[in-house]
Order: sequence, then structure tokens, then C-alpha cells
Amino acid sequence: MGAERAAPETSEDAVLGGRLRLRQPLRGHRVGHDAILLAAATNARAGEQAVDLGAGVGGAGLALAVRVGGLHVTLVEIDEMLCGLAAENARLNKLDDRVRALLVDAEGPQALSAAGLAAASIDRVLMNPPFNDARRQNVSPDPRRRLAHAGAPNLLPRWVATAAFLLKPQGVLTLIWRADALADVLGALAGEFGDIAVLPVLPRPEAAAIRVLVSAVRGGRAQRRDYPALVLNDADGRPTAAAEAVLRAGDTLMVSET
Repeated sequence: MGAERAAPETSEDAVLGGRLRLRQPLRGHRVGHDAILLAAATNARAGEQAVDLGAGVGGAGLALAVRVGGLHVTLVEIDEMLCGLAAENARLNKLDDRVRALLVDAEGPQALSAAGLAAASIDRVLMNPPFNDARRQNVSPDPRRRLAHAGAPNLLPRWVATAAFLLKPQGVLTLIWRADALADVLGALAGEFGDIAVLPVLPRPEAAAIRVLVSAVRGGRAQRRDYPALVLNDADGRPTAAAEAVLRAGDTLMVSET
């Protein structure tokens, strides 16, 4: 019998001002601002069911569960090692009574159903899909980092279709994506989703947006609301008060279906 694959080296890191602890690999994709911004833009409520697609070690879904008591979260991850860390992180933060991790492909509705995620059963879906195009952009040689960052062609429409499969009528999808590809997001949402809200994220004042946070309602009306941008750093490179309130204090962002 071959030797077992060596477990990767991990670190244990504090996010949300220390309210959330995450074990994650030292190499490869690591939880950053995107996951916390995604959680902040997901306006979940106690008693609801939420699914974090492509959850990695659980950063976004666990940050959401920390903020919203009584919310039940399912972390969906295709990488076995990362899924194991996600489950461990739920236990580490004493959230495993309402957060679970499933080893399943985010693009497989049949597999999701077999794992207990039935069609039209979920109130909120959040996702941070791999959004770099491997055909046009340099990608990491690390396989796990590449899987987290570089998506196959037409990945976004397939993930949006999964969200539409999972969500109840009037359920809400929240996602984060590259700002320069907002048109791709709007195109993927067309047909199944409406009541779209868009919030750009800027690295500093006067700079171009680097991310967009988008929420949309399954079966919502064909209308769009644009929110003022969140600026991460001031002109001197220091974090803005607005960014600190979200990334450290756990404030919500005004991306809403209402």
C-alpha cells in the first residue's frame, strides 16, 4: 500500500477582530478580505438555511454564522483536505451545532441533492467562485491555490445555476467577483434572478474598483440598485474606518434585496 499523503502545514489565524479562528494551510489559498466582505454582504436572518458554495476552510460561511445567531450554514467544498479543515473550524469556533461541511462539487445538483441539499430548500446562497481566467491571467503553480483562484470557462453561469437550483423562490444569492467583469455577473443572473444590488470595492480613493459584491433575488423583478463604494484604504494606505468596521468589527454592508 502506498504511503499516505502528508498532511499540509497549517496555521491558526484570528479574523473578525479575533471573534473567528481559522485553521488553514500555510501554502495555497488563504482566507482574506473577499471572504469577510462576502459574509458582510449576506443579509441572513436567524432560523434561515444558508449554503456557502466553494467554501474552502469555511471563512465566509463561518464569519456569517458568527454574525447571525440561529442561522444554519452548510459549507460546500470539493477539496477533501479543505473540507476537513472547514469542519474542524466549525468545531473550533463552537459552531458545529449549526454549521456543517459537505465534500461535494458545487456544480453538481444531483450530488448536492444526494448530500441532503434539496432543490428550492435554501434561503441564502453565498459564493466566492474562482474568478481568474487561466487562459488570460497568470495562475499559481500550487494546485489548491489554482483551484481556488482560476476557474474554467463559463464557471460562473454554472455556479449561478446551482444557486438557482438550491434557493427557494425569493431566496437570495450573494457573490463577490472581479469588478472588471460585472457584465459577466449580470449576464449570468439574467432570467432566474432580479432585484439586483451592486456594491463596488475600491483599494483606495480615486482608484478603480477591484471587486463587486452583488446580491440578487431568485424570481425577483428586473431592477438594479447601486450602492456607494466601500474604500478599503485611505490615500496614505491606512485602512479606512468603514473597512475596519466590516473587516474587524463585523458590521454588515448595505447590499440588500429590500
